[in-house]
Amino acid sequence: MNLKEEALKYHLGGKIDIVPSKPMATSYDLSLAYSPGVAEPCLEIAKDNELAYTYTNKANLVAIVSDGSAVLGLGNIGAQASKPVMEGKACLFKKFANVNAYDIEINVHSIEEIVNFCKALAPTVGGINLEDIAAPKCFEIEAALQDLGIPVMHDDQHGTAIISTAGLMNAMEISGKKFKDIKVVVSGAGAAGIASAKMYRNLGVENIILVDSKGVISKDRNDLTPQKLEFAVDSKEKTLKEVLKGADVFLGLSAPKILDDEMVLSMAKDPVIFALANPIPEVMPEDVARLRKDAIVGTGRSDYPNQINNVLGFPFIFRGALDVRASKITENMKVAAAKALADLAKLPVSDAVKKAYNLSTLEFGRDYVIPKPFDERVKAAVSTAVAAAAVKDGVAKVKNFDEKAYFESLK
Repeated sequence: MNLKEEALKYHLGGKIDIVPSKPMATSYDLSLAYSPGVAEPCLEIAKDNELAYTYTNKANLVAIVSDGSAVLGLGNIGAQASKPVMEGKACLFKKFANVNAYDIEINVHSIEEIVNFCKALAPTVGGINLEDIAAPKCFEIEAALQDLGIPVMHDDQHGTAIISTAGLMNAMEISGKKFKDIKVVVSGAGAAGIASAKMYRNLGVENIILVDSKGVISKDRNDLTPQKLEFAVDSKEKTLKEVLKGADVFLGLSAPKILDDEMVLSMAKDPVIFALANPIPEVMPEDVARLRKDAIVGTGRSDYPNQINNVLGFPFIFRGALDVRASKITENMKVAAAKALADLAKLPVSDAVKKAYNLSTLEFGRDYVIPKPFDERVKAAVSTAVAAAAVKDGVAKVKNFDEKAYFESLK
């Protein structure tokens, strides 16, 4: 049986299910679960809407909302066809952070329609994960939902930004470079590219050059969206090849095998190359290794070191946000997640993690700047950092947050 056949068989009937969390064995159980007993929590919630977090599943429920307009490498395949991906996302929420998530694919595509849908949905869920919504409308949709009173995050933007930032923090430590001194080139100026550039800039990177399919995002272009215009530079260099000369960091979110030998060799000493195009990256790690030994290379793949995988972020960001009932996900919460991941990569790795990846050794260095998804410590480390940042930023509704006790409860 080939991969296609196995994948189709695996997906028969879908990947998620709903199971009651309370006893349903007797008629009395049913009288509590539904009529007449169900009226009692309804009446309490009617008096105080916050009690929905106490008497329903709202406190641990995330909606994964997509219109299917930018699905993985598949493009605009529509709401219905995107459902297997969104179901998969729900599985990851549950597997890694024990967050109940349900996929909601919607057959509307305008900014206004998607925003209105999410606003109407808000009473039901504790958070909304926007997924696979095309740029540039994804920026406006997320921005319009920040005052909804529950955390809303477009993972395609911020997931990559957070995880790559964690890797970049450690790469800078290894190379001895400072954020303010480095030159960063981002290939791909869509949702993830722009969000990553914003996060790097917030951490002190001053020299950031974005490149899209038409070349360098420069001020003399007249085809730029407001989001791209924010990063437009005065530049005589118009191509990726030209701007990559002397660059300290390359973040690829674009197309397979676009970096040739000359381009890799033209980068600065101790370069960071995060080539995240999937399944074939902008340059293969073995080709970088053939050319130079000082590079720190990451991809989106699990069969190479330094996998930049969003599953290290979104389950735990929402876990922490939900548990303190955060009203939104702030920039400080994202940075806290990145720093927690960076710090975790410096700690000794368990034998169980090594075994999961068939490795005899795994320690902090050029081939390990970001934790592995199956490292069970990620949940406690990232969720706690996010929750604490929410409290510090004043967006948490939970009072008297005990950071140490919360961390221990997640271990």
